Order: sequence, then C-alpha cells, then structure tokens
Amino acid sequence: MLHFVKTQMCCALGLALCLLLAAGGAAMADDSGALTPEQMARAFGKVVFLSHVNTMDMPIFPGDPDPVLEPAFTVEKDGFYLLSVTLGEHSGTHWGAPAHFNADEKTADKLPATSFVFPAVVIDVRAQVAKNPDYALSLADVQAYEKGHGRIPAHAMVIAFTGWEKRWDNPEAFFNEDKDSVMHYPGIDVAATQWLIDNRALGGLGIDTHGVDPGSDESYATNTALLKGDRIHLENLAGLEQLPAKGAWIVVGGVRNLNGSGSPATVLGFLP
Repeated sequence: MLHFVKTQMCCALGLALCLLLAAGGAAMADDSGALTPEQMARAFGKVVFLSHVNTMDMPIFPGDPDPVLEPAFTVEKDGFYLLSVTLGEHSGTHWGAPAHFNADEKTADKLPATSFVFPAVVIDVRAQVAKNPDYALSLADVQAYEKGHGRIPAHAMVIAFTGWEKRWDNPEAFFNEDKDSVMHYPGIDVAATQWLIDNRALGGLGIDTHGVDPGSDESYATNTALLKGDRIHLENLAGLEQLPAKGAWIVVGGVRNLNGSGSPATVLGFLP
C-alpha cells in the first residue's frame, strides 16, 4: 500500500514537473527568455492568482500583529523604492507548516519542495454555508465529490470553496464574532480530514476563510490532525471560482523563515 501511495505521488508530482518543463521549453523559443502569455497558454491553459493582495486594513486574526507596509526608501529621495513590511506569518493568504500546531513536527525551513506543489481538488460547499456560517465540510461532502468527479488523487490539496471571500473587505463580517467573542465562519470537519489522510494520502487542506478549523472550534482539531508529516494548510484563499472541481494544479510561494510556522503566500493555480 505504501509503495502504491508513493508511486501515485511520484506520478502526480512528475506531471507537475512535465508542465513546468513544457513551459520552459516554450520559453526557449523567445530570445528574451521570458514566457509570453501565448506560450503560457500552450503549456498550462491558464495561470491565475489564488491569493489576496496584502494591505494594512485586511482582516487579521485577533491578537496577531497588525500589518505595516510603509516606504523605507523612495526613488525621489534614495534613487530606488523599497517597502518595509511587517506581517505575522499567518496574515493574509498564507500557508502553515506542521510545527504551527505540533511542536515535534517540521518548521517552514524543513519542508521539502514537494510540499508546495499539488493537484487541486475543489469541493463547493457554498450552498451549505449560505444556510449555516458554522458549516464544516464533511466526509459526506468528500464522498459526494468522488461520486461526481472520481477518486481524489494522492497528495491533493483539498479545498473547501465556501464563498466566504466575499466578506474579505469587511473584517467584522469576515470573523463574524458573536457577543461572547466566538467567531463563526466555516471550516473543514476533522473526521473528513482524518479520512483523507488515512485513505487518500492527503497533501494539504485549503479554504477561503481564516482557518481550516471552523471559527467556533477553539480546539483546532482539524489543524492538529492535518499538520503532520509534510502536509500544509492554505488559508484565506481567493478567486476559487476560477478553478475547476478537478484537473488544476496549485503552486505555493512564500518565504522560508528559519524555524518558521508558515508564511504569507502567493498561490498560483495552473488550469488545464
């Protein structure tokens, strides 16, 4: 079984490498070495952003550092432009390393490159969330997805598409706190997470809210179960309506801080 899972992962990651090599081959025809939109289209179909732009007024998890983006140098005064940026590792669109919830697991600088390239599985639960802001993507949702779209591939980034992104420009609505300061936003159920780990060699979980755990779950059960081995989470994703339910690939960028717990991220979707 382990050999089968490893073979699946190698095939999946090999396909991603082939796509990237194809893009590189297309670029060789361009004397500048740049990849034109036409060449990109031949190699991937389309490439899209799946991450928010960081701003000083974006929603920040209660207690996290306030973001600061201010000029340190300007062209007019210094001859070049440079921002001084202060961000918590889990601000804006971001990824979390296993050490974020498990002290004996890997920090950001210890993860292999394969932890940042995934086949994308997008499970649309917008209808359920519209009726219940505390909704958690369930094992039944996963099974319904497979019934309609086939088996989830090994090392997949399984994404809950909740539609919560529409609240991004309103931090109060995004966290949706009640009078007792309990947050109410959707997440992913721990039973579904564990099933994906045990049966589908899960690569990671993604969501367009501030957490793969529902906002009301202060035990962080899903994150604690997920963030082991080389798995990561992606939170505060954007533009998920651009992705098909299956067939796309995701590449995750960010910074690899020494002993870090994760990083603000630029996430790219490679569409078939």
